[in-house]
Amino acid sequence: MQLPEEVIEDIRKRLHRVSGQIDGIERMLDQGRECRDVVTQLSAATKALEQAGFRLVAAGLTYCVAHPEEAEADGYPIEAVQRMFMKLA
Repeated sequence: MQLPEEVIEDIRKRLHRVSGQIDGIERMLDQGRECRDVVTQLSAATKALEQAGFRLVAAGLTYCVAHPEEAEADGYPIEAVQRMFMKLA
């Protein structure tokens, strides 16, 4: 499946942010920060990672609708992309 370059760049940016959040969480643990603060950051990182996944699946779904024959030939029939979406939901 071919994804637009802007989608790939957006996902990379999101993943880079998540990586920074994870590093921050590790520092918080090293510093003995409050549990509620660590959990808040864990929740934010989880949401950011989910958003990256949804962005990827949304782009895939768009591609499948616009190019159904190519998508199916690539191994991504619409049903497969719907299943990927449900894994994130």
